[in-house]
Amino acid sequence: MKLNELRDNPGSRLKFKRVGRGIGSGKGKTSGKGVKGQKAREGVSLNGFEGGQLPIYRRLPKRGFKNIFRTEYAPINLGTIDKAIEAGKLDAGSIDEKSLEKAGLVRLARVAGVRLLARGVIGRAITVTVSGASASAKAAVEAAGGKVTTTVAEKAAPVAA
Repeated sequence: MKLNELRDNPGSRLKFKRVGRGIGSGKGKTSGKGVKGQKAREGVSLNGFEGGQLPIYRRLPKRGFKNIFRTEYAPINLGTIDKAIEAGKLDAGSIDEKSLEKAGLVRLARVAGVRLLARGVIGRAITVTVSGASASAKAAVEAAGGKVTTTVAEKAAPVAA
């Protein structure tokens, strides 16, 4: 095969629809836009517009609070780690966030780190270094003879005055 013989698979590219090229094309004159009015014009933006009636996004009450500065963590369960070790994707001796991502268990692109959770059982001693871990996950790993190290400091409980 040569470079000049390369072709797309048949049907993988749709043919561009030429509009406004006469009545014989089926898309002539108004180019499939109907007649006149705002929606026949270019650059129209009508999302949420209800003809002057108060739009639903303004009629409904807004509830709650979304903290845009919240730190998100990718969750990983003990059972998932155990299965990955059995499958040979992870080494039980040293598990960290990079090795979890390399094994395809978490994606670190949009999160601050990994948080270890206690769902499932761990049947072997493992050494885990992650951003955070639940108390029950730490207890389960230590009960199996392993060790959990967290890189993010735990928040101290507020002191009563």
